[in-house]
Amino acid sequence: MTRIRVQEADFDISAEVAALRADNPKVGAVACFVGTVRDLNEGQSVRAMELEHYPGMTEKALEKIAAQARERWTGSDVLIVHRVGKLLPLDQIVLVATTAVHRAEAFESCAFVMDYLKTQAPFWKKEKTEHGEKWVDARESDDTALARWRAGGPKGAN
Repeated sequence: MTRIRVQEADFDISAEVAALRADNPKVGAVACFVGTVRDLNEGQSVRAMELEHYPGMTEKALEKIAAQARERWTGSDVLIVHRVGKLLPLDQIVLVATTAVHRAEAFESCAFVMDYLKTQAPFWKKEKTEHGEKWVDARESDDTALARWRAGGPKGAN
């Protein structure tokens, strides 16, 4: 099962994970990643972040990422909740949770989804700092993380 939501409202991690686990009694492991707004980026104090997306297109991209994970880790479930709008330091941005029969597959599939989400999902971030507003560029480290999956990382080639 795949659950995808893009929303302005915050999310409750416990409730989201409980709902994901309830769908599959064969789940032996759940891996979660929660991304939050930092108060500092590249040496500048971050006062707020604005996340934008293209409704419809973004959800389709997230569905594709989740489908790739489920194909690679058969029997896994994927949850992606991504917030948009204005966020402040310490606010939750994204929740990725994956299930599997065993922990290694849960960890791997969660990392896979996050690596693809960071590089392939159409979200745009604008940070508000003491020096004004700026769009956040993609990081080379995110592309490097993605490359391991394309190069035949865990569970073979994509």
